[in-house]
Amino acid sequence: MKSLADKGVSTGSDNKLAVKNCKYIIVAVKPYKVIELLKEIAPVLKKDQVLISVASEISLDQIKATIKKDIPVYRVMPNTASAIRESITCVTSNNGNAKQTAEVCKIFNSIGETVVIDESLMEAATILGACGIAYVLRFIRAMIQGGIQIGFDANTATKITTQTVKGAAELLLQKGAHPEQEIDKVTTPKGCTITGLNEMEHQGFSSSLIQGIVKSFQKIEK
Repeated sequence: MKSLADKGVSTGSDNKLAVKNCKYIIVAVKPYKVIELLKEIAPVLKKDQVLISVASEISLDQIKATIKKDIPVYRVMPNTASAIRESITCVTSNNGNAKQTAEVCKIFNSIGETVVIDESLMEAATILGACGIAYVLRFIRAMIQGGIQIGFDANTATKITTQTVKGAAELLLQKGAHPEQEIDKVTTPKGCTITGLNEMEHQGFSSSLIQGIVKSFQKIEK
């Protein structure tokens, strides 16, 4: 906490005292600690406050049933790219108004981008946005390994791969294009790109990725 205090942030170990002085309260502890923490702070919650939970497994109804207070409650799901302010954060609430939702999005826009979704999609958001970091990194690792096999040293292969992935993502973000539109620009008749893509598909590239996402979703649903 000293590092935060040195930056001018008020710190302390009294949760109730911290809550009393806040308009927006962000509960960012492990899921198994959330209910206990909510019970602790519930007595001091006020109607003009907004409660935000970052816990992936605790529903809005569970939160409301625990605090027993009529205040706006939000669930948010960022990912680990928040460390470099490049997260995609999914936001949901069933009792927050438009102004409060805009403020919550503004808070989390400071660590990347936000998208407002229905709570029924929060588990899916966890898979696609949070677990998705791992899926993309595994693809990058495989691409680097392929680069090494065809002649590059590890550092050069990493640099080429990571910038290529970044560039591909920016093409879609900045142009709003469909991936296939950009793929078509790279593939030529009888060329090396289409040959490689077809081989990847023959080996189950797309279907494996889709099935991995579905299996992860089935796991979290249980």
